[in-house]
Amino acid sequence: MSIRVNPNVTPDLLQAIALDRQAQTTALQEISTGQQVNQLSDNPAAAADVVLSHIQSGQDDQFLQNASDLTSQLQTADSALNSVVTAVTQAISLGVEGANGTLNDSNRQAIAQQVSGILNQVLSLANQTYQGSYLFAGTATGTQPFALDSTQPDGVKYDGNNDLNTIEVSQGNAIQINVPGSQIFTNGSGDLFGALNGLITALQTNTNIGTAVTNLQTAFSQLTTQRVFYGNALQQLQSVQTFLNGDKLQVSTQENSLIGVDLAAASTNLAQSTTATNAILSATNQILTTMNLLDFLR
Repeated sequence: MSIRVNPNVTPDLLQAIALDRQAQTTALQEISTGQQVNQLSDNPAAAADVVLSHIQSGQDDQFLQNASDLTSQLQTADSALNSVVTAVTQAISLGVEGANGTLNDSNRQAIAQQVSGILNQVLSLANQTYQGSYLFAGTATGTQPFALDSTQPDGVKYDGNNDLNTIEVSQGNAIQINVPGSQIFTNGSGDLFGALNGLITALQTNTNIGTAVTNLQTAFSQLTTQRVFYGNALQQLQSVQTFLNGDKLQVSTQENSLIGVDLAAASTNLAQSTTATNAILSATNQILTTMNLLDFLR
């Protein structure tokens, strides 16, 4: 009986070793990166989906940044209006005090001076800026909206406009981010500057102080009504941020399902390929020893 031995087994052995080495390399890469797709050739379809996921995640990040910046802007506007509410509440109290018939002219003049100070405070707050832009100028954010002007019926000139600013906070979802100053401070249903100036004049002349206080209360009611917008806008932004964070989590989960590696399986593959490589190397040594012996016997 003759034994037939492949006279050139080296290529087959080298190929087997190369395949096992590649399996080892793949398993090590999967374990180190936590991904089973580390280059396009690993899984072209999954790689394409991952690119789309990265685009979606990037858009979510940008919208989240926009929402964060916008939240700060709206909070600044709301804080300014809160200060206006506090100041006007004080002005109303002063007006009620000034309407007391027991006060003399000197007392009323002193109260008028206090109300005048409140008017200037409110004027400053109405010109509030955020990062260099005027918050209550409509879309004319580069123009100071309010200035004292005795030629105007209410003693104040408005140089802003009545337009609204909107910004996209998520894909296809834009929200209004401002209320024009004319709607807040010089509304026809309650002109705050006109009412404050009217109260100052009434105190100075001791005429119709009660009516002036009533007018200021009406303007105050209009102010608080307009301020509600900012509270609602902040709540809407919070909802948008919750949605965007949820979307980012969902995208991350989907991406992990596409390219995430099973560490247990990768570890098993690494162990198996290492064992196989060692076995091939051992077998190669035995084959080469046998071939040398046959050559010796020949």
